[in-house]
Parts: sequence; C-alpha cells; structure tokens
Amino acid sequence: MLLNILQELPAGHVLYPQGFTAFPVSPEQQAQETDLVRQRIFDGLLHYQQNICKDLEHRIVGFCAGYGAGKTRTLCAWTTLCALDNPNTVGAVFAPTGALVRDVLQRSLEEFWESHEINYEYRASPLPEYKLNLPNGEVTVLCRSMESWQRIIGVNLSFIGSDELDTTKADIGQRAIEKFLGRLRAGNRRQLGLFSTPEGFGTFYNLFVREGHKEDRALFKARTADNPFLPDDFLQALLENYPASLVRAYTEGEFCNLQTGAVYDRFDRTKHVTEDIPDYSSEIIRVGCDFNVGNCNAAIGVISKGHLYIFDEIGGAHDTDSMADQIRAKFPHQTIYAYPDASGGNRSTNAAKTDIELLQQRKITNLSPASNPYIRDRVAAVQAMLLNGKEEIRLHIHPRCKKTIESLELQAYAEDGSPDKSQNLDHMADSLGYMIWREFNPLHMNSGRSTGIRIY
Repeated sequence: MLLNILQELPAGHVLYPQGFTAFPVSPEQQAQETDLVRQRIFDGLLHYQQNICKDLEHRIVGFCAGYGAGKTRTLCAWTTLCALDNPNTVGAVFAPTGALVRDVLQRSLEEFWESHEINYEYRASPLPEYKLNLPNGEVTVLCRSMESWQRIIGVNLSFIGSDELDTTKADIGQRAIEKFLGRLRAGNRRQLGLFSTPEGFGTFYNLFVREGHKEDRALFKARTADNPFLPDDFLQALLENYPASLVRAYTEGEFCNLQTGAVYDRFDRTKHVTEDIPDYSSEIIRVGCDFNVGNCNAAIGVISKGHLYIFDEIGGAHDTDSMADQIRAKFPHQTIYAYPDASGGNRSTNAAKTDIELLQQRKITNLSPASNPYIRDRVAAVQAMLLNGKEEIRLHIHPRCKKTIESLELQAYAEDGSPDKSQNLDHMADSLGYMIWREFNPLHMNSGRSTGIRIY
C-alpha cells in the first residue's frame, strides 16, 4: 500500500511527520509555510535564546552562557533558522570531538527537528550529514569534529555553527575560525555562530572581548539562573561544588581565570577595578614604563594615603619619543615621576638619545634602579599591593585601563617557571611592577641601606 502511494506521489512532494504534504507551488505559499516553521521555532525559545537567532546584522555571533542555559538547544534553533534563510545550500555544525558529535550534537539536532515537525534524511558515511526538507527548499547540514576542522575544503558553506568552542584547544580554535570564515561563500545569511560556556580566556574571549571592537561580531550572554525550567536544586549544586572562579564561569557565563599558575593570582576585577579615583590635579603623577622597540607601555597613577590608583595607561606606543610626548601632553603642568627599567639609561628606541634622556627632555623626573629587581621580587611587590597579609587592598585600577587589567588577569607562568611572555601580556604588568617595587617594596624602603636608585 505504502509503496503504491510513493510511486503515485507527484514530483515536488515531501514526506513530513504529519503525513504527505504538497510542496508549495508558488513563492507566496513557500513563504507562508516557511514563516510557520520559523514561528514554531521562536515560540519554543526563551527570550535570550531568541536574541541571537534574530541577529541578521553580524557575520559572527556568539552565545556565552552558564551550564544549563540551553546553549546546545539554541545552536539547534540557530542552525535550523539559518537553513530556512539559505535554501538549497550547504551548512555545517561542529562539536569539539567525534564522540560529542555523535552523542550530543547529532542527538540534539534530531530531537529538535522532530519536535518541530521538520523532515530530515540522515547519511552516516563517509561522514555524518543531514538533508533537511524545508518548505522553501533542501539544505544539507554537515556534522563535523573540531579535531578535523581542516577537512572543510572544496565546499562553499552558507552557515557554520560550533558547540562548546572553548573546550577546543585555543590554537586549533583560532585557526579553525579563520578557515571557517573563508568558507562562508554561499546563500543569503552567511553567518558563523559560536556557542560555549567560557573556559578562561580562550578563543571566545579573544574573538568577542580582545577583538570586540570589530563591527562584524556580536556576543550574547546568559546565566544558568535565566532558565526557568531547570530543576530547583541544579544551580544550588553548582554553587556548592565549584570554587568561586568556576561558579562565575559556569553559572554566570563570565570570563575569568580558571588556570592554576596565574602570575597575579590575587587580582580580582570585582575588588581591584573601580571608578573611585582621588583628585590628582595637584598631585605628582607616577608613570611605570616598559621600553620596547615598537611597543612602549606605561601605567599612569597617583599615590594617596598609602594606596596606588592607576587611572590611565599608554599601550603600544611606537617608541619612547612618542610615549614621552603622550605623557607630557596629558599632564602639561604637573610634576611627573617615571619608573622605567634599569636598561633605559643604556639603550634607546630612538637612535639619537637614550630612553632616559628622552624623558628628561620632557622634564619628566626619572627614577630607575641601578639594576633591575629580581622578577620574583617585583611580582611579590605587586601581589602585596593586590592583597597583603592583613587582607588589605592597596592597588586600585580604573576600568578604562583595559590593558593593565588584562595583563594582571591573564598572564600565567610558562613551563620553565617564569612569567610567560609569549602572549604579549607582560608589558603593562611589568610597567606597573617597576613603579610598585620602587615606591612600596618594604625590602628596600626600610632596610637602612642604599637602594641603588638613581634620580635624574
């Protein structure tokens, strides 16, 4: 009986879960049925899930959320909506490993399509893929592992989604994103959708925070508590079983340092970042300096009642000349003390004069040691300002000092036990460290012996 029906079925008919339905014969009918499918999808989403699915303006969209906020379901909805907007094209969705593709991603996609009465066909070999039979056309959805991201070659895609991106190794994630963007060449809605719980400062952070000023991307966030359908004890269990840093990441969807071995592990932006900065208009301006060819940096602050307030910074100045000009331009009439490293008197980022001489030219008083302190002593001095043995916080940073905050928050130790310099996160912390070591280090402040400080 069924075979006879199939043989007699006219071309242009599609089998839906509810029965045989004639494929629309007019654009109006196609649009109407497509809109009905789209509406069913949106009706099943929470408001914060709808927000990312409605975004048609940005080439890269991200959904960063805590456990249980519905990231994978949102990915399924976003994938299906992209398919509706890109009929007769090919799209792809990724999970970190082959096992997660099979056990989580594929299962979630199938459950979503079946619950929304969307017909699909599955092919397991050579690699898993689906064909969606939608009112306005067919769309192929490839399911792949981030472990084999290089295999997306020779195909033009209309959309690419990735689940739990931050659990992918950072170097792989970054290279994969670059490759993915080069494959978005087909369809109407050429979009890259990234979904993940934040795992420290990885690929997600780089894309949406460090590079967040770019106009081609948008980040959407959600907390575990935003999902009203979770069991009552789910959030409480997370709060009881995770330390504070993991709670922030896994329930609030916030970026925070999850790695052991952070150089400045006492730094906490909720405690050290503040807009409450004392009036410095008649105070001595303190500038910690890190000289580098092509990348000079300065942390700018004021000392008040034994506390250091960093209220401004200069990052990535071309040379000492440029940095010194910027410093003096900011404070044309005030006394300025600079705290560079010891090498500033011997070399220069300018061929004519040493770094110290360039500061002197701008009437900036230079305070530099005869020799640099040990790195461990400088780090310890900063750590003590962040939180000392009396539980006192004496270092305060204005939120506009983003590079300083990033440096304190992200710099970790390398395998050899020294602060890692490979990520270019050390410069601003070094600038700050030279100043703190000079002004607050009790080892030389109270030793009763020569400190080795030169004053120019």
